[in-house]
Amino acid sequence: MVTISQILYRQARIKKIRKYKRKDLKNCPQKKGTCYRVGKTTPKKPNSANRPYARVILSTKKYVNCHIPGETHNLRKFSTVLVRGGRVPDIPGIKYRLIRGKFDLLGLNLRRKTARSKYGTRDFIRPRKIRL
Repeated sequence: MVTISQILYRQARIKKIRKYKRKDLKNCPQKKGTCYRVGKTTPKKPNSANRPYARVILSTKKYVNCHIPGETHNLRKFSTVLVRGGRVPDIPGIKYRLIRGKFDLLGLNLRRKTARSKYGTRDFIRPRKIRL
């Protein structure tokens, strides 16, 4: 049975608009950009490594620093990439990541079985058994 308050407020219900935290993406899940500089940086205090990053000019004419996920990459200056949000906790100032397997950034060519969508790899192909 429908209550009176449900009848009264039926028109007032509106679908919420999703807002993204990263302002440089202009409330979009991804943005296209061009690499301006590709390099490596070191993480914060307890960790030590060389983390790859890229300085990217977005299609909105904003400059952002992006982390390049995975072990190796093929990025050069003026490569076209797809940027998404997501900060890297141990690198200061990096609040974006690049999407692998899209535009000029190739996916990992390892034979990954897990987390394939994060690194743009194909499905692990197993030989099919033929049943008679």
